[in-house]
Amino acid sequence: MLRIREAVVVEGRYDKHTLSGVVDAVIVPTDGFGIFRQRETLALIRRLAEQRGVILLTDPDGAGQVIRGYLKGALPPGRVKQAYVPQVPGKERRKRRPGREGALGVEGMSPAVLEQALRRAGATVLGEDAPAVSGAPLTKADLCAAGLAGGPDSAQKRRALLHRLDLPPHLSANALLEALNALYDEVERRALLSEMAEAGSPPAR
Repeated sequence: MLRIREAVVVEGRYDKHTLSGVVDAVIVPTDGFGIFRQRETLALIRRLAEQRGVILLTDPDGAGQVIRGYLKGALPPGRVKQAYVPQVPGKERRKRRPGREGALGVEGMSPAVLEQALRRAGATVLGEDAPAVSGAPLTKADLCAAGLAGGPDSAQKRRALLHRLDLPPHLSANALLEALNALYDEVERRALLSEMAEAGSPPAR
């Protein structure tokens, strides 16, 4: 079991239950969209961010991205790390039918996937040296040059890249930029953008 310095923020109690079998850490559920009206929970998350940092780990769907964006804007800059799980078709056992987008949430992910997501986000694993993402970060201009922002086919190309990288398909250009800088080193980032720049417009998904 990983011992993580940062607090991990998830959407619901079932996510917390699943994650608690993978990490020894403070885990705070937002009660989904309840975070928008629960000032005490938000105050707790903000205090945790200031004291030890937080990792946002939401479901890979539209709702998850709304919650992630809200928290990112409400928390101290530089104290938030982003962890992403892939979008995998299916439903959790406790549910009668799949969610609106037909994909598993955090609670449906395997321990290996959750551990990888946290490590790739740069979680500070106590007793280990946390992996560092090296090199100069990408900029919005880099995304534009690769056709991933600011062009007529940019959204389509972003979706293709997100699918390839097992990242949530709803990430905006700015969120993609943040994910690439957080999850990959400079050589990997530049290679990905070079490939996208050389490729033509992807087929519609």
